[in-house]
Amino acid sequence: MQSDSVYIHETAIVEEGSSLGAGCMVWHHAHVRSNAFIGKDCVLGKNVYIDAGVQVGERCKIQNNVSVFNGVVVGNDVFVGPSATFTNDLVPRAFNGDWKITKTFVEEGASLGANCTIVCGVVVSKFSMVAAGAVVVRDVAAHELVGGTPARHLGWVCRCGLVLSRDPAPPESLICHNCKEVI
Repeated sequence: MQSDSVYIHETAIVEEGSSLGAGCMVWHHAHVRSNAFIGKDCVLGKNVYIDAGVQVGERCKIQNNVSVFNGVVVGNDVFVGPSATFTNDLVPRAFNGDWKITKTFVEEGASLGANCTIVCGVVVSKFSMVAAGAVVVRDVAAHELVGGTPARHLGWVCRCGLVLSRDPAPPESLICHNCKEVI
């Protein structure tokens, strides 16, 4: 299916009641559930699943094989690498019919590396970066670089993604040698 402003591959499922902003592209075998909201100019890769009630901001790129479950809120300009994993239940049991969704927030400009896991209940703050394969179990500060299992502090990154410092303490201010931005 294709309109003037949205491309939906013929194998994708976009349920009635979902909202796709202008300029979105939904690729092979993706599934967008009813009541999901996707902002303008987003790309949903192959096998992406967007659950009911999920909110995705503008200009996001969600790579292949990512499932974004109910309770996850994704800000503008977020990159989600291939096969990244979100959870939404802190006490997952197949026999517990009384499960409770725990919210997760990925703020503006954050980048999540391939195969990372974001355990529900955390905030991945603005312009932070999560390394490939990391398991995030705590909040990630703005501009923080984290990696490992569980994810730990590795440094501070610019809005453009360049590592600016490996210091453990948050910077009072740093100047990026690449884009000249001050964080």
